[in-house]
Amino acid sequence: MPDNAKLIREKIDQAVAILKEQNIDAWMTFVRETSMSPDPSLDLILGMDMVWQSAFIIAKDNQRIALIGHHDAENVKAVDAYTRIIPYVQGIRDNLVNALVELDPNKLALNYSEDDVAADGLGHGLMLTLQHYLNDTDIEKRLVSSEAIIGALRGRKSATEIKRIKAAIAKTQQIFTQVGEHILPGKSEADIAAYTHSLLRPDGLATAWDKEYCPAVNAGPESPAGHGGPQAKYKVKPGMLIHMDFGVKLNDYCADLQRMWYVRKDKSEPLPGKVARAFEAAHRALLAGFYALKPGVEGWQVDQAARDTLTAAGYPEYQHAFGHHLGRMAHDGSTVLGPRWERYGRTPYGIVEVGNVFAIELGVEVKGYGYMGLEENVQVTGKGAKWLSEVQTEVWLI
Repeated sequence: MPDNAKLIREKIDQAVAILKEQNIDAWMTFVRETSMSPDPSLDLILGMDMVWQSAFIIAKDNQRIALIGHHDAENVKAVDAYTRIIPYVQGIRDNLVNALVELDPNKLALNYSEDDVAADGLGHGLMLTLQHYLNDTDIEKRLVSSEAIIGALRGRKSATEIKRIKAAIAKTQQIFTQVGEHILPGKSEADIAAYTHSLLRPDGLATAWDKEYCPAVNAGPESPAGHGGPQAKYKVKPGMLIHMDFGVKLNDYCADLQRMWYVRKDKSEPLPGKVARAFEAAHRALLAGFYALKPGVEGWQVDQAARDTLTAAGYPEYQHAFGHHLGRMAHDGSTVLGPRWERYGRTPYGIVEVGNVFAIELGVEVKGYGYMGLEENVQVTGKGAKWLSEVQTEVWLI
């Protein structure tokens, strides 16, 4: 708890500053039975599940109010992050309404969002309940989405968060090295994934996303790239590309990287020219996005720089966003470094900020050899992006 409590206090301090910056009086996260219906932001501002209806209010005047069931009071006190803890037994309504009327915010940001899943923790039923509670007040008219607050809070990584992400990246890179020594002709994608999972067990590590699909492994041209799970029917053979998308979750924070190998037909075989050209084009496009990633730009502009570079080299554009936030989740919400497509809503118009950590990625199909996918993890500084991962600069040979 001490390390996590420190992190929670860091994030709540950030939240107060963000509220002042955005001129929003207060932000309320309203939840219930969070083990069944989790709110994506609760880990940032509390770090534990709630059973009964609970409300966590952070105000720009630095008030930090927790309205919770009385059984949870001691646990919340232990975090030492809230200036007022108001427990209840029979129901939250009176305490909640009184606290909000006393606070009297002109704008009360609430945990819902149309576009950002990481800011959309309030279910429709609980929203109806809250509206019922507020019937005798005019506070409901002051409600706004907390999407911008949560986007900034998740995106601006604190010092503790950066340290944890770096540790997850280092462990992921170590595992990639070990896996590379295990990739041999005759091994299947499923074999490679099983070996990868075995490397997690000694340290009790988790995967950065669903274990069934982490790692994603593609052996050769027949294996479909994407989010499918590793298959036993696709086996390593000489003359093919091996692609792996993988990350560990360490101390609640994730890495998300992709690495490439080529299986030689004999030890003297160089990397085929077709494969080398594809890697060079993909790597150059990745660098174009990296250099475009600066504070103040919109997410779609970063994607466009990478996308245009790849298509100018004669390759088709990739069918996904160039980058996504990285943190407690491999896809950590908020600004997407992606094209202005309907499926991304307003997220590509988000502004890149100092402290953001992104996974940047793209790939191409190399006919006859397999999928070539590159992905690295980067941090945004005042001067631009910097690498957090050790960049793969050439296809590794087996």
